[in-house]
Amino acid sequence: MTRDLLKEAYGAMRHNRRRTALTMLGMAWGIATVVILLAFGSGLEHAITLMFSSWGTDVIGAFPGRTSLQAGGSKAGSEVRLKLADVDYIRNEVPMVKGVTPIFDRQNGVTIQHDTRTFTNLFLTGVYPVYQRIRGFGVATGRGLGDDDELQHARVAVIGDEAKRRLFSGEPALGQNIRINGVSFEVVGVYQHKVQGGDNNDNSMVVIPFSTMGDLYDTQYITGIFMDYEGEDHQQIARVVRSVLAGHHNFRPDDRRAVFIADFKEDFDEFRIVTVALKVLLAFIGALTLGIGGIGLMNIMLVSVQQRTREIGVEKALGAHKGHILFQFLAEALAITFTGGLAGIVIAYLISWGVGALPLMSAFGDNLQAGDIHLHINVSSLAVATVVLSLVGIVSGMLPAVRAARLDPIESLRYE
Repeated sequence: MTRDLLKEAYGAMRHNRRRTALTMLGMAWGIATVVILLAFGSGLEHAITLMFSSWGTDVIGAFPGRTSLQAGGSKAGSEVRLKLADVDYIRNEVPMVKGVTPIFDRQNGVTIQHDTRTFTNLFLTGVYPVYQRIRGFGVATGRGLGDDDELQHARVAVIGDEAKRRLFSGEPALGQNIRINGVSFEVVGVYQHKVQGGDNNDNSMVVIPFSTMGDLYDTQYITGIFMDYEGEDHQQIARVVRSVLAGHHNFRPDDRRAVFIADFKEDFDEFRIVTVALKVLLAFIGALTLGIGGIGLMNIMLVSVQQRTREIGVEKALGAHKGHILFQFLAEALAITFTGGLAGIVIAYLISWGVGALPLMSAFGDNLQAGDIHLHINVSSLAVATVVLSLVGIVSGMLPAVRAARLDPIESLRYE
């Protein structure tokens, strides 16, 4: 009986080929819309994740500011200036911290030269070797800074790929010398490219040992402190860092302006919430679009039930039960739905391939195409689309199928 009913459904679809094809097209366009919107959300999430990973996620930064609250002799507006001793305070007094490094930055007034090329807009930074691990720097060629470089005040530098392009153009940089304020440094490594824009980005950095920076500048007061940590309670670690610095600099621990704490994980989590909410919204919009195709399917199936009323009456007279009739029409609706769904997925892949990347980070600079939005169709997007398609197909096909199953056989046979 089931096989016969499936044959009847297939025969009805073949008999009305044009109507069936147009209905399938509506479902295909709806599912393609769902998949493309979900792919856009996944691509945006991937781009934001890539941008944050270039800064480091399990990272906390501390930067000096001015007090805004009266506390223990320090009036509001007093400048807080971080020192190298604060690095030791954090290392010894803040639990779960893995590594800590001071940073001493200079851009204005710094002259960096190689042969006839001279630049005053490259970013000179003095750090401990652990800085590279904390900030997630990868070395493309050569090596990074080592502990011996810090101990020996070595005149070595590791440069970003943008700094390499400006200083050396297409020439190899490894083993070459650059002059920083007239002092010769050997380039021992080149960092991998990071997805960042602007002038003060990691790709334009020239990184030297912190001790060597002290030979060029007075590093009594540092630009800031970076640290990485273990565990998931990044907010508690950030509070403890502020509290430790407050105790040594005589400001209130709740004074957020005295020391600015950059909790990159917190910022990343906030953006993740936004991207998840956006993906839900896009899925809802896609589901509404697919629902329009479902309404078209329901309408066509209702017309089909009306046209085949006598046929239903004959089937019931020959012994078909309500469940058989319901199964026949529901199978026809689901066949149209899933065939259209497969066609829609193919359309979605063609659109994603044809569109390529949508500008995001590349709008802010060169060599940032990796941070653009790619329509990434993944398994989760297809799974969500399949669930939505199944619900729409069942709901759209059930009402006409129930109506067909409830027809009175005698009245059906009398229908003209």
